[in-house]
Amino acid sequence: MSINFEVASKTPADVSVIGIAVSTDGAMPKEVSLSRKALETVGFSGKVGQTSVIAADRGAVTVVIGIGESSKVTADSLRKSAAAFGRATSSFGSVATTLAGVAKVDRKLAAQVVVEGISLAVHRYTDLKTVDKKAPKLASVTLVGTTANAAQLKVGAKRGQVIANATNMARDFASMPPAHLTATMFANHAVRIAGETGMKVEVFNKDQLLAMGCGGIIGVNRGSVEPPRMVRLTYKPAGGAKKNSKPHLIMVGKGVMYDSGGISLKPSDPSHAMMKGDMSGAAAVLSSMSTLKALGCTNQVTGYLMCTDNLPSGSAMAMGDVLHMHNGKTVEIFNTDAEGRLILADGLSLAANQKPDAIVDIATLTGACARALGEGMAGVLGNNQKWIDQLTASAARTDEKLWQLPLEREYRVGLDSVVADMKNVGGEAGAITAALFLDEFVGSVPWAHLDIAGPMWSNSDSGWLQKGMTAYGTRLLIDAALNFKRPSR
Repeated sequence: MSINFEVASKTPADVSVIGIAVSTDGAMPKEVSLSRKALETVGFSGKVGQTSVIAADRGAVTVVIGIGESSKVTADSLRKSAAAFGRATSSFGSVATTLAGVAKVDRKLAAQVVVEGISLAVHRYTDLKTVDKKAPKLASVTLVGTTANAAQLKVGAKRGQVIANATNMARDFASMPPAHLTATMFANHAVRIAGETGMKVEVFNKDQLLAMGCGGIIGVNRGSVEPPRMVRLTYKPAGGAKKNSKPHLIMVGKGVMYDSGGISLKPSDPSHAMMKGDMSGAAAVLSSMSTLKALGCTNQVTGYLMCTDNLPSGSAMAMGDVLHMHNGKTVEIFNTDAEGRLILADGLSLAANQKPDAIVDIATLTGACARALGEGMAGVLGNNQKWIDQLTASAARTDEKLWQLPLEREYRVGLDSVVADMKNVGGEAGAITAALFLDEFVGSVPWAHLDIAGPMWSNSDSGWLQKGMTAYGTRLLIDAALNFKRPSR
């Protein structure tokens, strides 16, 4: 469900709820009839994320929304306040709020993050529910500002809606059961989305991948009756057709449509059901690239979606098998559940062949990273600090936290194989050795790896996160593409 956002200089008469921003300090807004002391008696102090119903005015319910200390309002805190408001009013059809008009934040950015917060908090994947009494009904939100700032609010609101819709699309892809989203189906979605959003798209089937020497994705796919697909998306800005005229970024997304672990079968616990989301990286790449034309991206961006199942069968990849990767290296399989790095390796090799200015891959790659960093942040590793710094700056702007882990090259010895160039696992530091494996396939191109295994799923509603698949990294990639600069080598 997509919410319609409008901007107005006064509250429309037909809305069901009016949301009034209230800080922990300063004068109370004139729209609030209660004193600060009266609000405190019902437990409302104005802290970020607090909401409270205080009155009904002309048939509309008035809700106060905490924004914290007025001098400390930021884009992140405003997004969280908007998320709380959206969640509190999701059962109403139409609402209005002053959140974007009172914050000490640039008006365009304020409108953007308010729209993001509401849209992301309210969204639910309900396609397969026949009856859902908790399904959000919110269809219309009006951002109330002044006549003077209306134009800025409209620009920001439109930008926020593009970003939020893309993020929610990625969430829906990750939420789809395996039978509803095979590699072929996902590739078909990519073709449709590319046509709608101004991208060139190429889809490579199994025979083409074999001819290209992509032994990683072919090896992982051996146990599945569903054929693999690789999708290459290309976005070029207006005036950017001339070679090397614009900075070129490549994104590579892990698209394991369902990960059983292969012969190294995963245990039958509740986390197994989440393995339909092991294609969250590919969903993030597709969804983020779908926004670039609408947001006026001035950089060239290419995306690789590496898509296959990882399933056990009589033909499945086995421990001890040796795969021949696209860049010519050979890999001995020590664990079939370390499959994501194998399909990424082919994508990274193909990306490096294009000699871009930088590469970023995104993947639900290792339980080790999830255990180290938990659900609240992703790990980042890479071979170029200036490129990593750009990504961490994007993470700060989007509230999709990254924590840099060291690419400790002394650990590379753990990947040594007796019979091949390398093994696909080795050593205790699983997140680091996985990145060291990927590092073998990027050459000298500035590269960073985002391990989103921890924050791929949220166990509860919290801030802009809703319970379920999060599409973590989608907004980060959008921001990174829009602000990309060639990193020095």
